[in-house]
Amino acid sequence: MGTTLVSWLGRTDLRAVAESHQVGLGPVAQALQTGRFDRLELLCDYGQDEVACYLAWIHDQFEAPVTPHHITLDSPTDFGAIYRHARQVVADTVESQQEGDNLAFHLSPGTPAMAAVWIILAKTRFPAELIESSIPGGVRTASIPFDIAADFLPDLLNHPDRELERLTAGLPPAAPEFSAIIHQSPAMQRAIARARRAAPRSIPVLIEGESGTGKELLARAIHQASPRRNRSFVTVNCGAIAPDLVESELFGHEKGAFTGAAARRAGYFEAAHTGTLFLDEIGELPKPAQVKLLRALQEGEVIRVGATSATSVDVRILAATNRTLVEEVAGGRFREDLFYRLAVAVIRLPPLREREGDTGLLLDRLLDQVNCESETEPGYTPKKLSVGARRLLIEHPWPGNVREMQNTLRRAAVWTPGPVVDTEDARDALLPRPRSKEGIEQDPILGQDIVQGVDLKAIIDRVERHYLERAIEVTAGNKSRAATLLGLGNATTLTNWLKKHGVQT
Repeated sequence: MGTTLVSWLGRTDLRAVAESHQVGLGPVAQALQTGRFDRLELLCDYGQDEVACYLAWIHDQFEAPVTPHHITLDSPTDFGAIYRHARQVVADTVESQQEGDNLAFHLSPGTPAMAAVWIILAKTRFPAELIESSIPGGVRTASIPFDIAADFLPDLLNHPDRELERLTAGLPPAAPEFSAIIHQSPAMQRAIARARRAAPRSIPVLIEGESGTGKELLARAIHQASPRRNRSFVTVNCGAIAPDLVESELFGHEKGAFTGAAARRAGYFEAAHTGTLFLDEIGELPKPAQVKLLRALQEGEVIRVGATSATSVDVRILAATNRTLVEEVAGGRFREDLFYRLAVAVIRLPPLREREGDTGLLLDRLLDQVNCESETEPGYTPKKLSVGARRLLIEHPWPGNVREMQNTLRRAAVWTPGPVVDTEDARDALLPRPRSKEGIEQDPILGQDIVQGVDLKAIIDRVERHYLERAIEVTAGNKSRAATLLGLGNATTLTNWLKKHGVQT
């Protein structure tokens, strides 16, 4: 088991070849001198002649193999280009490593932007040791907690998210009600900022997002941050109620109203009076029930099944769905008037695959929860992830989002007899994705029945528009960054695509 050092070549390193009496060996050679590293992956953005001279010098100094990576940067502070090149070199390095090998990133050589990228990569995609070096202090491990990195990297890079600043302007300095929602990604920060703005008001909130993204957790946080926090929070799973019982469950019934109604019963609306009613999976509600729900929201009153008079209710509505209700309205499956009644404030929770930087944080928090849940079980040993297991789980796409991650860690804790979850344990804990009989993963795009015929152009247009909108949202309208995410090359090409699909920026 060895350790690979990955580093940029810095100006001080180059000066060491001719001026070692003044600058010492330079940060890179100083690190190799410790004997801790088995090989060096060296990113070089200097001229070929300078680099060749340095490589010849360092080969004479040390036995560890050195692999140069010649890179061209428009600017040594071009964060986007630095990130892309560094990520590619590290990904190739990881691919060539043996099981159990470790990584280390050197923070000292290069520009502050280069150091910032190493911190981002080490704390998100590629778990690695961060080292730094100096002549008086020698080589040492740099301790940088993720929250500090996330807080101060934007200042270091001088690249603020203007849209996020606009959204969060005027918010209170602390929102403890939302502290249970672990996040650092800009997409989640925007969603939380909107939720915090909506929380103090009594307006309806519609939360959209895939299964497992934490819609109920966000709804509870909104309730706790609202003036109704000391009142009831009533949760209703609309998809779990039998169609013929929806009206009775929501609005209640009188004794003898139907067979089996042995006593008078209040519905969920009355139970949530002066509090909050959370209608989960609202998209599953049958059309007849949607009509009656709309009336209850418009009139602020409900009529129990079998009753002749209405009962006034004061309820704040939070609704959630894993569908896109606009599309459900267009398809005639959801009432347009009810949609506009619910969608006063719409918050979209991004899937985990769009929350870059959050995966590592969630793995740590959820594994802590698994350890706490199991600590009283006979013979249980608290678990931690090996570097290989952590890397595997960070790179997993998590189609089931946070819920899938939590259950995967629970399985891994069961399968692992010792204290460390290794790569194979983690791989065994991951569930295979469901496939259709043709072997294609069940997917709204790839899983359509070709026998029934498909509109290929419409499908392609839908995919293009979807990812254009997502890229603009994730980058807060930064066209250069959006073009990079979409592989379109430059902002001009992106602008043409946006015009083609009528996407607003």
